[in-house]
Amino acid sequence: MKGSNLGEFEELVMLAIGVLYPDAYGVAIKDEIIARAGRSVTLSAVHASLHRLEEKGFLQSEFGEASQKRGGKRKKNFYITAFGAKTLEEVKSLREQMWGDIGKVALQGN
Repeated sequence: MKGSNLGEFEELVMLAIGVLYPDAYGVAIKDEIIARAGRSVTLSAVHASLHRLEEKGFLQSEFGEASQKRGGKRKKNFYITAFGAKTLEEVKSLREQMWGDIGKVALQGN
């Protein structure tokens, strides 16, 4: 397992997986990030992130059933592991603490 650091894009991918559960697969994850974050995202960037997150132990995946709609191909669905959920909670807590500690003057700029 690689390090437990979670990058900003990886966090978006994991949050999209949580929103889409139990139907979180590559294209749906990409579309969810585009819709919610208004970012330009490629499927290859999502796949690279999914691979890293699985290596880190934050995600698990399994293949669904083949469908005629997909030409007999099976979707690879992703799920957040207990370790991934714990990490997301820690990231959320840290962000909330830091946002709470920022003074209003600090956000006004110089």
